[in-house]
Amino acid sequence: MKRILMLGLLALSLLCGTAFAKTGEGMTIWFDTGGSVGDGYGTIVQNGAKAAAADMGCELRLLYSDWNPETMITHFRNAVAARPDGIVVMGHPGDAAFGPLVDAAVKQGIVVTSIDTALPETQARHRAKGFGYVGTDNYTQGKALAEEVLRRTNLKKGDRAFVWGLKRIPDRGRRAQAIVEMLEQAGVTVDYQEITPEIDKDPVLGAPVVAGQLGRHPDTKVIIVDHGSLTAQMGNHLKNAGVKPNTVYVAGFSLSPATAAAIENGYVQLVSEAQPYVMGYFGVVQTVLSKKYGFTGFSIDTGGGIVDAANIGAVSAFAKQGLR
Repeated sequence: MKRILMLGLLALSLLCGTAFAKTGEGMTIWFDTGGSVGDGYGTIVQNGAKAAAADMGCELRLLYSDWNPETMITHFRNAVAARPDGIVVMGHPGDAAFGPLVDAAVKQGIVVTSIDTALPETQARHRAKGFGYVGTDNYTQGKALAEEVLRRTNLKKGDRAFVWGLKRIPDRGRRAQAIVEMLEQAGVTVDYQEITPEIDKDPVLGAPVVAGQLGRHPDTKVIIVDHGSLTAQMGNHLKNAGVKPNTVYVAGFSLSPATAAAIENGYVQLVSEAQPYVMGYFGVVQTVLSKKYGFTGFSIDTGGGIVDAANIGAVSAFAKQGLR
């Protein structure tokens, strides 16, 4: 009887072990967070990826590219050389640069997927091999934010707005393009400035740009910042420029602890949130499921929801935890 009981317990143990095995156990995923170590936006993406890796049971290798497309390409080459099960990229380098490299990786059996910025041509070729996209349509999100700004501010023909964006980056630049187009169609005078690679990497360096814009054009009524980590610095940049809260209407993208504080303090009025935590989480989930079960790549629209002073209280605690 004792032997039968022991065998029964062993069988139950094996059965439970099989039942609760995690889907990604034994897999290694290389994941480009996009930004630098400690970057506000990239950290939220990273937090989502790490949570998914823990839930799925896979090993995660994190990469930091300083928002530099060339660095992203270098990291991708290094990742392919390591022959992981999957690679999650940000699509900033564009289809022309990434496409041939992804083609070669897929031939080696590596599952590749994109987050934050789409690679539509590459996705079309490799969807059946697991290439998906988690993020927003950049043009649609930019258009929606600009329309909301126009509605809330009642900007009229001849009023001045400053748009700070990344038009130079394929697909990613469509968001700034949409913002400028919507404002100009309304007759607004738009001062557009490209975010330099240096400021893209370290948004703290953007303070002179804000001060310079407001110094040259004190009639600037609206500032729209097409950059999550730079939006997070707008409270500091405006204070440094001697601007009081609720003086200039500021809109931007993505929450962070600093952005939530800026909304609460009246330095940022409107944020369109693409929910980078979800990008990180489902980027890993997508890769693991495709590698394990051969699922076709899926597309997830992560949002474009609006956050302002009216609803920041409901989500600020999550922002402080690096989840929103």
